[in-house]
Amino acid sequence: MSDQKRLFLVDAYALIFRGYYAFIKNPRINSKGEDTSAIMGFMNSLLDVIKRERPDHLAVCFDKGGSADRIEMYEEYKANRDETPEGIRTAIPHICNILEAMHIPIMVKEGFEADDVIGTLSRQAEKEGYKTYMVTPDKDFAQLVTENIFMYRPVFGGGYETWGIPEV
Repeated sequence: MSDQKRLFLVDAYALIFRGYYAFIKNPRINSKGEDTSAIMGFMNSLLDVIKRERPDHLAVCFDKGGSADRIEMYEEYKANRDETPEGIRTAIPHICNILEAMHIPIMVKEGFEADDVIGTLSRQAEKEGYKTYMVTPDKDFAQLVTENIFMYRPVFGGGYETWGIPEV
């Protein structure tokens, strides 16, 4: 086994949306009538990664304010996206509180998307000798894969697949 340190960077919103929609036909509602599907789905995924992989380092990356540069280059960027469901919007503060309680770093930069944060951190970590795993179902991340940067993709029905250069 390699002694190379492994960093896992989680694409928060990708897993939150995935978790929310996994329960869309049978939402998880708490005793106060709040939809907790996004929280449960996200936490199930995060805990599964921790249990399976036992990463040396782990951070969860969030969007904050969208990508100012992308909107400047193309005004219609994400213009046709549906509004974020209420069950996801209300889940975000709870998820952040849970992550803070677990002492899991939250990485966010105003005016940038999680993709940008993960891409930057992956390249920096690679220069420092880390193997980095980008935890996301988003195939756009494939462009960041190198010999030391991998996609760690949740698959339908459970489990994960690792995409390196050959898989991309």
